[in-house]
Amino acid sequence: MAKISASYELMLVLSIAKGEEAVQSTWAKFKELIEKNAELGEVDEWGKRKLAYPINYETEAYYIVAQFTSAPEFPAELDRILNITDGVLRSMITVTE
Repeated sequence: MAKISASYELMLVLSIAKGEEAVQSTWAKFKELIEKNAELGEVDEWGKRKLAYPINYETEAYYIVAQFTSAPEFPAELDRILNITDGVLRSMITVTE
């Protein structure tokens, strides 16, 4: 039986309150998790941007957009881990065509 997979896009908004090293280590952790469970595609680091509205009293954050292909079960687990990780202000995983 062939393994069914779909394409996804992860939009990640990371806190810059603890500095650039914390941002990079947080992203490295998620990048490793994605590479272990999925096929990581294009990664677009937007860098530091001003937020439309303050989140946890922060007005700027670090944005990353990553494409990946995985089995349908993985995005739910990735989302669960994103939601309990310090330093992640917002995240969104969408299915892409």
